[in-house]
Amino acid sequence: MPKGRTGLRGGLSVLKLTGIHVYYGRVHALKGISLDVRQGSTVALLGANGAGKTTTLRTVSGLLSPRSGAVEFLGRRIDGRPAEEIVRRGIVQSPEGRQVFPELTVAENLRIGAYTRRDRAGIRQDLERVYQYFPVLAQRASQTAGTLSGGEQQMLAIARALMGAPRLLLLDEPSLGLAPLVTREIFQIIKAINAGGMTVLLVEQNARQALAIADYAYILETGKVVLAGKGTDLMNNEEVRRSYLGERAGSAASGNG
Repeated sequence: MPKGRTGLRGGLSVLKLTGIHVYYGRVHALKGISLDVRQGSTVALLGANGAGKTTTLRTVSGLLSPRSGAVEFLGRRIDGRPAEEIVRRGIVQSPEGRQVFPELTVAENLRIGAYTRRDRAGIRQDLERVYQYFPVLAQRASQTAGTLSGGEQQMLAIARALMGAPRLLLLDEPSLGLAPLVTREIFQIIKAINAGGMTVLLVEQNARQALAIADYAYILETGKVVLAGKGTDLMNNEEVRRSYLGERAGSAASGNG
């Protein structure tokens, strides 16, 4: 896990998708998606259900293979490579719906996150850092994951991903099903993780929260990128405010909700 911020958008390209087409049978799910994630940045993928956000993450993770186009990680093609190899290269995902192991303790879930690693000293250091990000997990280390609240399980899912020592962290709907106060806490933690040097690709339906922390964002509709720009620019974009932030045309942007 990086110890210091290693760059802002405009530096090294960590992840690059070029002209990605993905199908589910005859269904054309991604239609020429292209995007770029720079080292040290947080990049958000926004859009309604069915827009292609999770499909994009699954393609990056190796769970889906594109029919055409290229996925490059740190300058090397990874499309078509096995998912486990992609994890070992440094792309780790915190999945939608958390998917913690409910019968295992918090500590055991975190150890599973480090299953590809053999550097015991590094694992111990990362465990300490994870507990700094998520103090409640340290308090509940011996508690089974199934007894945690929804917000605590989401924290555990993100922490488990961090234990894989990713160079790119993929987050799929981290606010799903959470109360607004818990959502704000989760996003503050994501912001802190990014400030610590982690590059983040975030899929999220809560556009306001995502844009508030994103250096850059892409908006997807029916498998296509229809809008892209800096998070602050999109937050002030009239179309985005109307379609994704639930504001009437001409209304002033409100605070985080």
